[in-house]
Amino acid sequence: MTTTALHFLACDPAQTRGRRHAEPPAPTRNAFQRDRDRIVHSTAFRRLVYKTQVFLNHEGDLFRTRLTHSLEVAQLGRSIARALGLNEDLVEAVALAHDLGHTPFGHAGQDALNECMAAHGGFEHNLQSLRVVDQLEERYPAFDGLNLSFETREGVLKHCSRANAEHLERAEPGGVGRRFIDRTQPSLEAQLCNLADAIAYNAHDIDDGVRSGLISMGQLQEVALFAHYHQQTLNEHPVLSEKPRRLLYETIRRMLSDQVYDVIDTTRQAVARAGVQSADEVRLAGPLVAFSADMKARTAELKKFLFASLYRHPQVMQTTGQAQQAVRELFAAYVARPAEMPADFAAGADLHRAVADYIAGMTDRFALREHERLTGRKLL
Repeated sequence: MTTTALHFLACDPAQTRGRRHAEPPAPTRNAFQRDRDRIVHSTAFRRLVYKTQVFLNHEGDLFRTRLTHSLEVAQLGRSIARALGLNEDLVEAVALAHDLGHTPFGHAGQDALNECMAAHGGFEHNLQSLRVVDQLEERYPAFDGLNLSFETREGVLKHCSRANAEHLERAEPGGVGRRFIDRTQPSLEAQLCNLADAIAYNAHDIDDGVRSGLISMGQLQEVALFAHYHQQTLNEHPVLSEKPRRLLYETIRRMLSDQVYDVIDTTRQAVARAGVQSADEVRLAGPLVAFSADMKARTAELKKFLFASLYRHPQVMQTTGQAQQAVRELFAAYVARPAEMPADFAAGADLHRAVADYIAGMTDRFALREHERLTGRKLL
């Protein structure tokens, strides 16, 4: 592994592009530290504890939720950022905020809400995360949202359609939507969070999948990335053949570590090849935070396995169908009877978007209670 630090490419909080609403600086915290603190204290962040990652919240106490996933992304992100010399506070802020816009019931809820909103601008959780931090949080007297710095908001908006980017650009010329129009890159810290997200969910979905009984260690040994570290662990600790839970943990730990080291080394090499000399030049280069070709291929194989064997498992799909039914029926009920929502949502100028905002902010269990209240039927 090479050892070059990339401090000169890190985002400097003293050089931030600022907030949408001017505020005096905090006496004891830099801009990115302040962003992180605002995110942690937000209502949307607390709700993540009862939002689905893969398994619905009521299915088990130890399965990951959106909150624990976000914490794991932040941990991985900070570890990589520290090794590369990037800004750890910015990485942590982006990691903790990146899923704030996720619906109840995970991707199933998002797909159903997008279907409901098809004629009204659609629904996308990355854009919704930006709406949460820019508009929907109500904590300050002078502005809506959390008024985060540009760099944090840029990292939160990982993906964006051209149409949505143009809408953002009209509202905020030169803002966070601009890079999707110009096809430029975000900061290295934002790129890092995107990859840390993938590393985290592949690893913890293996753990949760085995714990649930929906996938087995035998199945996983057909996946090259997992099989390599599984065998390596057994070679060094044969006694773990009788302790499958510890064997799984150690296999995942080694897999995570090598993915992290791979990203660190590959990123340093990519930066050297690109010859970038400043954080601004990073934005004009191609993606620089990445896996090596070999690790990318092996990770893709693992992701494909998880998609087919876990995310599309009949048991998961059964709950997915009921979750989507709950979201669709909630949407229809609130559109027909807006007064069933809190007054500030019911009074929204765009009723369909207000309904989407309200549903997206729900936890799994609150959505199910509301569905039962409005329909008289109990799902899941």
